Amino acid sequence: MKVATEKYDVQSEGWSTRAYADSASYLAHRAAMVLQIGPELREGDTLLDLACGDGGIADFFPQWLTYTGVDASEPMVAAARAADHHVVHGDLNEYVPPEPVAATTCFRAVYYARDRRAFFALARSYTERKLVFDLNPRQFRLDDVAADLRGAGFEHLELRPFFVPQRIRLPGPLAAGLRALEGTGPLARLLLRFRFTYVFAAS
Repeated sequence: MKVATEKYDVQSEGWSTRAYADSASYLAHRAAMVLQIGPELREGDTLLDLACGDGGIADFFPQWLTYTGVDASEPMVAAARAADHHVVHGDLNEYVPPEPVAATTCFRAVYYARDRRAFFALARSYTERKLVFDLNPRQFRLDDVAADLRGAGFEHLELRPFFVPQRIRLPGPLAAGLRALEGTGPLARLLLRFRFTYVFAAS
């Protein structure tokens, strides 16, 4: 069974701009967190971005990182290629890159995995350094996800809050203050009971 893509097919044009109230701030912070969390990435490394949409995040990674996106929606792939992003058509449940990659990312899409542990195991088979993805703690139990990651062969897990709103554009100082709360421990965990997501790095 393939991932259903109809609702994304019709939104492919300008997806990144319309999906986020402040797409530059959102995607830049997401890209920065991919680099900061888990094992370090180095010049010449390749990053595989599963369920990448139009590949908008590629613009926010440093040039020394080779970006490849994968998406199940053919119109999204076409939109990404029109923006000069290297994106191929594929289902995250089945896609295997031709060569191993240093890092794999999967944002706003882990729930498309038909079998979460099997998906993690597949990613582990071609990911040399880390798998990075986001998770809504009000939708998934963190302990269950951690158990699936360890069952798939990942030994080290790192978790960080991600406090950039998707659908609200905040004034600069307020946005900076909210990002600063990501490192506040108990206060951040309290906020996550009501809004926002975690970013996992599994290695």
